[in-house]
This record gives sequence, structure tokens and C-alpha cells, in this order.
Amino acid sequence: MGLTVLDAGVLIGFLDASDAHHDAAHREIRAGLERGDRISIPASAFAEVLVGPSRRGADAVDSVQEFVERVPIEVATLDADTAVVAADLRARLGSRLRLPDALVIATALDLDADVLVTSDRDWPTRRVLRLRARLVLL
Repeated sequence: MGLTVLDAGVLIGFLDASDAHHDAAHREIRAGLERGDRISIPASAFAEVLVGPSRRGADAVDSVQEFVERVPIEVATLDADTAVVAADLRARLGSRLRLPDALVIATALDLDADVLVTSDRDWPTRRVLRLRARLVLL
């Protein structure tokens, strides 16, 4: 049993059948569950996921939260150690990595994830990020 960490775009794609990443997101989340992995999303990325539902109202937010609990997808908290790692990544990589993405990567590093899944094809390589986790780009 391992750990798969999701970026916001993966869960957004999974939840929206019309999203370009829907099928790939569905495949990666299902693969993680079939491997017996715990599935996690950083709290910062979960906030990104909830922006669209928040525009539609409390029922839409509740639906997403119920889905996350049912799968289950753990929401990883942001602590000081993770913030330090994210700041270091952002400082080191500059404009190549936005802070929200650095927070996702830092969470994967801190949790020693086995797989990190993103829909963002602009991320630096796994080697540049110094990730042990397999990086899956949707």
C-alpha cells in the first residue's frame, strides 16, 4: 500500500465529465485505489477544487465533500514544515513553479508519496523537483 497525491486539476477533471482530463483523471484515481494506495490531496489544492462548486452554492460544495469522504480522499493539512519546503521550491525554481503547485509538490515530498498526479504539463521534471514519487502528467 502506497500513497498517491493529487493536484487540484486531477480532482477537478475527475468531477467534470466534460473536462479534457476527465478520462485520464478517472484512470489514475482508479489505478491508485486498485493498488491499495491511500489517495491524498493537499488542503491548498482542495481549496482550488472547491472554487467552482462554491460559485454554485453550498449544495455543490457538500456534494464534493461527500465524494471526497466516500472515495476516500484524505485532505492533507498544510503545516510549517510543508510551507518551508514549498517556499524553497518556489525560491529555487522561480517562475517555473507557481506557489500553489509548490505546495502540492511539497506535500508529496513531506508525505513521501509514491505517485504524484497533475494535469499541469508545465511542471519541471521529477529530477528537477527532486521527487522520489513517480510523476504522472495527465
